[in-house]
Amino acid sequence: MGNYFIYLSVVLSIIIFVPLYRVLAGPTICDRILGAGAIATKTMVLILVIGLVFNRLDMFIDITLAYAVLNFIGTIAIAKYLDILGFKKEKRGYKKK
Repeated sequence: MGNYFIYLSVVLSIIIFVPLYRVLAGPTICDRILGAGAIATKTMVLILVIGLVFNRLDMFIDITLAYAVLNFIGTIAIAKYLDILGFKKEKRGYKKK
């Protein structure tokens, strides 16, 4: 059973690198924000798997919920910052006015 969680953790760690490409090479700012959100979601699942391995799921659920709230607030803050800077929506993403 322990090997199953190790394999699952390794697969999740590898899957985290897929949206990392979108964050680094995203053509628009929106793609980069969505990639960062996807990385955060997969990281939350990885934290819960670690909680299952240590048999302390109750503690790791609290950590994951705090991480989810910080991810949400960070995404909203970046969107608000881009709105203040004056980015307007165009056909291929966001361009500065």
